[in-house]
Amino acid sequence: MHSKVRLLIFLLCVYGICVFLRRHIGFSEFILQIQSTGPCACEKCLLEDDPWLVQRFNKSVDPFLSGRHSLSEDAFNWWTRLQFEKRNFSSYNETVDRLFQVFPPSPKLVEPSPNRCRTCAVVGNSGNLKGSHFGPLIDFQDSVIRMNTGHIKGYETDVGTRTTHHIMYPESAMDLDNNTHLVLFPFKIQDLEWLIKATTTGFFGKSYMPVKSNIKANKDLVMVINPAFMRYVHNGWLEKKGKYPSTGFMALVLALHICDEVHVFGFGADKDGNWSHYWEKLKNKKLKTGVHPGTHEYEIIQQLAEQQKLMFYTGF
Repeated sequence: MHSKVRLLIFLLCVYGICVFLRRHIGFSEFILQIQSTGPCACEKCLLEDDPWLVQRFNKSVDPFLSGRHSLSEDAFNWWTRLQFEKRNFSSYNETVDRLFQVFPPSPKLVEPSPNRCRTCAVVGNSGNLKGSHFGPLIDFQDSVIRMNTGHIKGYETDVGTRTTHHIMYPESAMDLDNNTHLVLFPFKIQDLEWLIKATTTGFFGKSYMPVKSNIKANKDLVMVINPAFMRYVHNGWLEKKGKYPSTGFMALVLALHICDEVHVFGFGADKDGNWSHYWEKLKNKKLKTGVHPGTHEYEIIQQLAEQQKLMFYTGF
């Protein structure tokens, strides 16, 4: 009898511990922290025993520029064709040297660990986010990656409130709070110069559209995407379709490199087939994706979802 009582008390204690862990760190994550011998503590690690993704995924390509990284001249020559850069490789290297006199020489990243599951939300700007009510699910992830002029105020229910990384280029720049990483996708040397000057003395150059002279951002949290990474996404993932990848698709592949579990929102056309933004009233019903291979990018995202490499939330 006493043994049964002791057993009952033991089971109740185990149950109480499980409830506590489930509420505070997630029971499944706790079990994985104890048992996992894999590269992460997620239920399924992104690259674990995964030949389908490994043949597309190149871990040797560093997503970010750093003080210890040097771009090959071959990659530079590909990059110069994106927006007809006329300056040479030497000018690029001199600009990068100046860049790391202003910003940290190494990006701040959460490193992979068998005891950690790094979850990320990649939030695109598609009109299919309207009425989705995905806001709480987006905010629940460890990192929330937004891009370009994505709006939050007034759309919190559908798009969430948190941003840890905001991806932009000069022509799509917006002010950030002190806790958000500014992630620059540079398409030309002037974009690197803009980042330096817009956060210090002020930028007064010209581009194909107006560019902010100054931007509010925490200089200690600045990251710059490696042009070689952009080339890798275009050649390896998109098989050279389109002129170059969209910001959204590059953000998604970036997430696959720095996260263990990726949740994707706000990509693709809306339910009527229009490639619109959720904060805009659509005027041009024939608006497509310009130089970007939007349909092909969307098909790859669907395939990644079908292969259970990411979670894709269409919004309708």
